[in-house]
This record gives sequence, structure tokens and C-alpha cells, in this order.
Amino acid sequence: MNIQTFGGDWTENKLVKLRKYLVAYATIMKDYNFKYAYIDAFAGTGYRTGKESEETDILIFPELINQESNKLFDGSARIALQVEPKFDQYIFIEKDENKVYELNKLKTEFTNMADRVTIINSDANIYIKDICSKNWKSHRSVLFLDPFGMQVPWATIECIAKTEAIDLWYLFPVGVAINRLLKKDGNIDEVIRKRLDETFGTTDWYDRFYQITNQIDLFGTYSITEKTADYKLICEYFIERLETVFAGVAKNPLLLCNSRNTPLYLLCFAAANKKGAKTAIKIAQDILKK
Repeated sequence: MNIQTFGGDWTENKLVKLRKYLVAYATIMKDYNFKYAYIDAFAGTGYRTGKESEETDILIFPELINQESNKLFDGSARIALQVEPKFDQYIFIEKDENKVYELNKLKTEFTNMADRVTIINSDANIYIKDICSKNWKSHRSVLFLDPFGMQVPWATIECIAKTEAIDLWYLFPVGVAINRLLKKDGNIDEVIRKRLDETFGTTDWYDRFYQITNQIDLFGTYSITEKTADYKLICEYFIERLETVFAGVAKNPLLLCNSRNTPLYLLCFAAANKKGAKTAIKIAQDILKK
């Protein structure tokens, strides 16, 4: 597992790596007889700022996010549209109507590509499940999952893998949510535990992250539950989960940290297509290690 260097711009880091992969992917795919698309599942406005101000819920911890400036930078949607060679189609999914309004401005800015851009005002999980259920025989795609927290259930991940046609880049919320919810004594609220079950697609995570030991005192034997999982173990476990459904998974995911060196996300890559997985993983692992 790679770890981003202290003080680096984690947002810039993830987007640089995404751009590099999109360039490599489009360069290869233009010589094949496939229609290929870029899908951005949490597209936002197309821009990003140095100061994060996205919506939050009880599973998001905004104090972990790097807040250093309000300057506008290109977000993943705009970066994808700038990539050469071009993709056949760009699908930007966004639930917030105000952000959809901003995304639509991209069609005006990139007028020569407006007919390739589709903007979907929908819940990302609903739309992804719908599009993944279609016939992918002559289609391929790169899908970027960049949620604010635990908005992506395992059922969505499974749908992506079943297409056998999608390359997935996923910012897994290992620091902004998962690790913070794993209480040291293992006494996790039932609602939170169910959310973790849905995120990992199994209940086995509890046995991997906690150890139960028997202790003896004057009154007899009693049990103690202790958290044994650190960031490394949680990350390794999630990569193992991805390997249960995808044809190939990058072995060197990147742990992204903020300027205080607090882990936020794990940048993962997985390939669904058996024939193309070897090449895709080779390219992704090379990008992740640089």
C-alpha cells in the first residue's frame, strides 16, 4: 500500500492519477471496435476548491479535510473532458440540482463535445445499477466513484463487476468514515453496524477487525473485545473484498492523507473485464506507485 507524502494535496493527487489513466485508456481503446465512456458517479459542479464545502451527514468528518484556499481548480468532470484522445461518451451523475445546473455549463464551454456529454440528475447508486444491467457486449467504460463518505453500498460494487466491461477507480472512505466508526471496544451501534455490513457486503469484517480474549479474575472468566485493526488492515481487507468480484485488482492502492497526515481515502483500482484486466492492472499499478 502506498501512502501519500505528508503535506501533499490529496485531491490533486487523485485527479492527476485519474487523468493519467484516462489518457492511457483512451489511447488503447481508440484502436478497438468498442464504444467507450467515462462515467463520473459523483460529478459535483465540474470544479473543485481548495476548501471543501460538500454536504455532510453523521458518517462524514469534515474536520479531516484539507482546507487551504478557495481557489477554483478543475474537477474530475472537466479533467475528463480535456483528456486526449476523446472518449465516445461522458456521463456525469449528480443528485444535487444546483450542481447539475453548473455541470450543464460544461456543454457551453466544451461546445464541440456537447453531443457526447450526458448529465444525469439522479442518485448515483440507482443510476449505476440501471446502466450496469444493460448489454455491455460492445461497450466499455471507466467509472470514477468519488463519494463524500459511505454512499456506495457493496451491491453497487457487485453490479459494476458483473458488467465484465468497466474499469473502476474508487475512493474508499477508510479514514473519513470507516476507521472512525470502528469503536475500540467493539460496541458499535446497530445502525452503524448495518451500514458497515452494507459497505463491505458481509459481516465478516467484525471478526477481522476485532479480537475477543478471555480474562480471569477473582470472580471467574470474562471476555474482552478489542479493536486490532489499523489503517493497513482495513485497506488490505477491502482490497480482498474487491478481489472476490473483479477480474483484477491493483495490489498497491494509494492511501490519501491531508496536510496533517491524517488518512482520508484509499484510492483503489479494479478491472471487471477478464481479457483486459492484466493490461489495465499493469497500467494502474504503475500510475499508483508514482
